[in-house]
Amino acid sequence: MVSQEYEAIQSERLYEKIVEQIQRRIMDGELKVGDQLPAERELAEQFRVSRTAVREAVRALSEKGFTQVRPGRGTFIINDTSQAVRDSLRMMMKIGQAEGTQDLVEVREIFEPEIAALAAARANEEQIVAMQEAVAVMDASLADAESFIEADLDFHLAIAEASQNMLIPALIDSIVDLLREHRMRIFRTGDGARRGQYHHKRILKAIKRRDPSVARETMRAHLRQVREDTEISDRDKEYKTGG
Repeated sequence: MVSQEYEAIQSERLYEKIVEQIQRRIMDGELKVGDQLPAERELAEQFRVSRTAVREAVRALSEKGFTQVRPGRGTFIINDTSQAVRDSLRMMMKIGQAEGTQDLVEVREIFEPEIAALAAARANEEQIVAMQEAVAVMDASLADAESFIEADLDFHLAIAEASQNMLIPALIDSIVDLLREHRMRIFRTGDGARRGQYHHKRILKAIKRRDPSVARETMRAHLRQVREDTEISDRDKEYKTGG
């Protein structure tokens, strides 16, 4: 267990100040993944607050993905902030419905062409092999939505990793649940799987050729297809629901 002395605080919302201090120590590297926080009573004594305030702070940190309470063992530092972001974004999509899917497509149109261009310039052989394997699985899964979609996600994640920018895979991972739900909606729209696969192969070819310009343009063409399929899917949904 990591023993840390914390500053005594006074605030109307005490738990927020506790959260700020612990988050700061995580960001500064003083607390690392796997470290255990002091017991609730000890934290209350160090912060000079009630155990209720400590309990609220621990719950807030858990919701943010910084800590995990393990029954019978204590509270530990984890790295699950991407899951917290996923949950928040998924809720936004549920509330926004069709508008949310259009927002997702727009975000992809902004980022993914440049990610593909970086991948063409920087991909290593292992990452290209990962892309090839994902394309092969998609070829074999044109009638299997779940397998196709998981391979599709693997393909785009491999491109993100091939950018050699550590933030890009984290950004893609934060929206992976949204991407999965969106792909499921449009899987059979206008033979969307086969159309998508046509574009995937063109993107892969450009990356293998180390041609950033063509990789950028082929990804843009793919996302135009995704936008078209999304619009068809939205119209079909309105027709079926009488909207």
